[in-house]
Amino acid sequence: MPKKLDLTYNLEQYIINHSESLTSVQNEIIQYNISLGDQKRLQISISQAQFLQTIVKISNIKKILEIGSFTGFSALSMALALPSDGTLISLDKNHEFSNKAKFFYDKANENRIKQIIKPATESLKELKNSNQKFDLIFIDADKENYLIYYDTCVDLIDKNGLIIIDNVLWHGEVADDSKKDKFTNIMREFNNHVKQDNRVIKNIIPIGDGFTICIKK
Repeated sequence: MPKKLDLTYNLEQYIINHSESLTSVQNEIIQYNISLGDQKRLQISISQAQFLQTIVKISNIKKILEIGSFTGFSALSMALALPSDGTLISLDKNHEFSNKAKFFYDKANENRIKQIIKPATESLKELKNSNQKFDLIFIDADKENYLIYYDTCVDLIDKNGLIIIDNVLWHGEVADDSKKDKFTNIMREFNNHVKQDNRVIKNIIPIGDGFTICIKK
């Protein structure tokens, strides 16, 4: 069996230091999120952001939908990888975080991001009714609605479109049978749902808190 890496803090820093550098505004968002204390956990990891940027670039993606923006780190990271005619719609119901994200987008001179600030379930229904289609959808929002978000999003992408979902490993607790709390069970139910969904090809990648990559058949 090949040796499995233990992703220690030092190794993670080594990976970051030997990967593409972040922009000054990306770094500013990270420092701001650190100042928020426990809420900083709502940010995706640097490695996840770099992975998303790579996917956007190599897949010729032009239209992105993000569900859950926090203070804008993931949206800005993906937008920076878009072509000049690309667009990103970001859904979030939190006005305070969304206003902060807009501050960072403006500071980065990034005008390809459109924010919709209200419950994502409402926004998704409107996008579906208007026959919107996306090349990539990134889901990283409230876990209670993950199943609703996912099933709606399958209808919002064409064949070979991508849905990427964060937090699917839930700190590793989904594989620990002793963990029976609400959110661990929610993520187990979600993962089982995606596994049984024949509309997509799916794989889990152990990056950050776990990404599921779905390709619509």
